Amino acid sequence: MGKSIEDKIKEMLETILHGFDEGFILKKLEVKNRLIRVFVDKTGGITIDDCARISKELSVQLDVDGFMPEPYRLEVSSPGIIEEKVK
Repeated sequence: MGKSIEDKIKEMLETILHGFDEGFILKKLEVKNRLIRVFVDKTGGITIDDCARISKELSVQLDVDGFMPEPYRLEVSSPGIIEEKVK
């Protein structure tokens, strides 16, 4: 029996997070209908920019692999998100 879409996304996401080499941890993944909700964290907290980078990389991979048969909505968030300081 093949892997579920959720299992495939989880593997893809863990590879992406490991590739950033910044200590990201996948806290939770929810796949319901066409909504993919990802919760990530890292020591010291995660920023909005971190979420944006993860979202961009994951969406590229989802589109390249093409295993989402219909358009989807992707949300990347964290229970410990911190705002970037304005420079």
